[in-house]
Amino acid sequence: MELRQILAMLVWTGAGGILLFLLMWIDTLFTKYKDIAEIKKGNVAVTTRFVMKLFAQGYILSQSILNANDLWIALLVSVVSFIILLLLEKIAELLLKTFTGLDLERGTQQGMVGHAMVAGSLHVVGALILGALV
Repeated sequence: MELRQILAMLVWTGAGGILLFLLMWIDTLFTKYKDIAEIKKGNVAVTTRFVMKLFAQGYILSQSILNANDLWIALLVSVVSFIILLLLEKIAELLLKTFTGLDLERGTQQGMVGHAMVAGSLHVVGALILGALV
């Protein structure tokens, strides 16, 4: 392995880490509760949802890096995928709440791990689909 490859790994990893941090921070702005505060209180449901969403974004980023020759394209694909997943999450939550009475966000905030697993799995499945498209 050459020095140039090692430096490229550091740059791509650093850029990916910064992007994931920003995306997860932005995601916390779209929840009715404060993710980090709930995690600090020991809310396992919120932690579960957060970790599943982080995994989903990480998977999309890994697939975009795998298939992109340019760092900026890989990061852009991740941002676009994040927006798509955020929109799909809101639509799915609205449909579930309207037709089944299942309020994933409220249930997650109240510590219901089942609600968090459903909410997080929407992101994981979405990430698997989007990852296949990049």
